[in-house]
Amino acid sequence: MRFPLAISLVVVLAAQQPDIIRFETSASLVVVNVTVRDKSGKPIPTLKKEDFRIYEDGKLQTLTVFEFQSLSAEKLPALEVPKFDPKAPKPEEPEPVKPNFSDRRALALFFDFAGMPPIDQVRARDAAIKFLSTQLTAADLVGLYTFSSTLKTVVDFTDDRQRLIRAVQSFRSTDLADDFASNANADDPDSANAELAADEAEFNVFNTDRRLGALEDLVNQLAKIPEKKAVIYFASGVSKTGVENQSQLQATVNAAVKGNVSFYPIDTRGLQVATGLDASVAAPRGSGVFSGKFQSQARDKFNNEQETLHTLAADTGGKALLDSNDLTLGMVEAQKSVESYYTLAYYSANTAKDGRFRKIRIELPPTTKYALDYRAGYYADKVWSKLDDNEREKQLADALALGNPATDLPLAVELLYFRQGRGRQMVPLAIKIPGSKIPLAKKGSTQLDFIAQVKDARGRIVQSLRDEIKLKLGANAGQLASKSLLYDAVLALAPGDYSLKALVRENQSGTMGTFEARFRVPGDPAAPESAVSSLVIGAQREPLSAAVGDAGQKKKLAAMNPLVFNGSKLVPSVTHVFKRSQTLHAFAEVYQAGSAAATLAVYQGRKKIYESSPLRGVAVPNREGVMAITGDLPLRNVPPGEYTCQLNIVDAAGGRFAFRRTPLVITP
Repeated sequence: MRFPLAISLVVVLAAQQPDIIRFETSASLVVVNVTVRDKSGKPIPTLKKEDFRIYEDGKLQTLTVFEFQSLSAEKLPALEVPKFDPKAPKPEEPEPVKPNFSDRRALALFFDFAGMPPIDQVRARDAAIKFLSTQLTAADLVGLYTFSSTLKTVVDFTDDRQRLIRAVQSFRSTDLADDFASNANADDPDSANAELAADEAEFNVFNTDRRLGALEDLVNQLAKIPEKKAVIYFASGVSKTGVENQSQLQATVNAAVKGNVSFYPIDTRGLQVATGLDASVAAPRGSGVFSGKFQSQARDKFNNEQETLHTLAADTGGKALLDSNDLTLGMVEAQKSVESYYTLAYYSANTAKDGRFRKIRIELPPTTKYALDYRAGYYADKVWSKLDDNEREKQLADALALGNPATDLPLAVELLYFRQGRGRQMVPLAIKIPGSKIPLAKKGSTQLDFIAQVKDARGRIVQSLRDEIKLKLGANAGQLASKSLLYDAVLALAPGDYSLKALVRENQSGTMGTFEARFRVPGDPAAPESAVSSLVIGAQREPLSAAVGDAGQKKKLAAMNPLVFNGSKLVPSVTHVFKRSQTLHAFAEVYQAGSAAATLAVYQGRKKIYESSPLRGVAVPNREGVMAITGDLPLRNVPPGEYTCQLNIVDAAGGRFAFRRTPLVITP
């Protein structure tokens, strides 16, 4: 773990010197917690400072802090849980006294209510109360944290079991879940359900990012504590919607490793059989029920929801409890994993703030039979601001290559797919940036740097983008906080699997954001998934001259981009968030169609909210067999909420039916 300015570290030097000594320093300190076990798996408590040799990137370091954390495993007597009356007035309780973490085990219980339906909330609450009343030891300190839309500290670390239990009992089961008709069948148009990411803020629609961001915020809070920490993460899986930003997951893991934090995720759904059937909603319809595709998709969806939980645990040294109805087992596993250990610290001789990974190696005398458990290294701090022109390009390239992504500047990305000929797809790329995150100087100007790489399945770079955008708003600079910036470009790719890594840097403050995602470009029209292009929805059309950025493609953009016609471009809504005062414009292409007609529909769960009159396809000039379908939807009569926008397409001549759907969020 690496500490910035003015870090206070509490160290007990030896038994003959029981006084607590505090170190106040302005230098960076690297703290490593090491568990040393004998051949039977028990901690070895008798080692001395002289026994340890610690290396950073192969260079021997000088230990400045050495301490053994002796953690008791003896359970406290079981505590009778008092009855809870939700109508009773809440007692006034003083703030918990800040504890001394020396020889204590720090357990943080984190309840992710944003993705947890009421029944799972009850299950998590009951399991936590059982653990607090029957499983705690004298060494345990427990903190309670929740997340629905923001991270909240309910109770700071304490050993007051009564207070902790009362706090957990006060959790009310409210419908905070992203529970939007889990019986969605992406292959059967009769099944109108679709899973959406629900949030009120435009750039928080992608719930994976906001939930992982909350975990990262919690880790940064806990990083101030030099001892080991375990975060027990209650979640009903982590659903994925649209193009997911892998950078946020990597940033959360890196922050946890740096802060000596391990994740112990618990899937509050318990043991489930992923059949895709749910007695709480109507049965699915369509051919997918009989072909087995529906069940296969439901199983894949369930596994994907658990994939992020497993990654959080595996990459931080924790363990995930994914398929058990006894949720207490996951908490006990976290408790047992934090055994007695040594705290070592040194001042690194490498003071470069380059964001690179520093490898740590610890050795003991060869005569000692032992097993070591410690983190393999850490990412150094990085400072990208105040760069001159000569350094800027190199620093951007370095930032793109680093394994520790920057997430200070939120990015939303959308990739769309349009066939432009056999074996080739045009892939419009749109990156949206919140204006509120871009500080402007008094003169109201700044510059944004864009850099991106697309790699194929073998890791080879197949396309690169590089652009500089100068913002000069003048007297209108104050309006930027209420607006967003959209950067777009067009990629030409063959069908296959790819990965995208994009980076945006604001040059006034040095704020940066990274976006990483894997994606698949669909195949030729023989494949069912490519008979229709992506469904594009947006709220405005603009002239080409108004484009914010295009990676030097302006002259070719009109010919390449399917969203461009008659000198104007449909601006895709990357976040899929609209106001009721706006009109939704929808666009899609149908390939190898004799004739095509369509309807535009909006669903909420299984309920159809709106369906347009028939929309006729129009032949696209100079592109044989391609029909363009457009439709408009005024949103003034649609109540705020989360929906599915679906385009149903009928090719009467070919006797085919197809559809495309996309999430839609409407705000007042």
